[in-house]
Amino acid sequence: MSNIEEKQKTIVDEFSIFDDWMDRYAHLIEQGKDLEGLKEENRTDNNIINGCQSKVWLSAEYKDGKIYFTADSDAILTKGLVALVIRVFTGETPEEILKTEPWFIKEIGLQENLSPTRSNGLTSMLKQIKFYAMAFKAKYEA
Repeated sequence: MSNIEEKQKTIVDEFSIFDDWMDRYAHLIEQGKDLEGLKEENRTDNNIINGCQSKVWLSAEYKDGKIYFTADSDAILTKGLVALVIRVFTGETPEEILKTEPWFIKEIGLQENLSPTRSNGLTSMLKQIKFYAMAFKAKYEA
């Protein structure tokens, strides 16, 4: 099992403890509170993810063959969503990121429990992560 797969399984296991969606939302919010966030110099227009209702910044750094993501949002629930996403993909190679589908989203019930605008934002976050992986792969591994 790959590292990304293990991270996704851990998230699914964490959320499976909660029967009620209000408890899952609370856990999601806690994930956001635990997110380190971005340094002010990375809160630029270049790092804003288009397609999110709230402001979401995502920054990526390529180091030793792996991509490390940092992120932040001005909305607490959205901050929790981006925290989960970067938790899965940070510290992984571009190749691993590109070949892995984020199945944990469906497994923990996010697809059916997020508003359409938050769902679109989550999709935009995932697209941006894949874009970074493609760009770093082309730049450093070609």
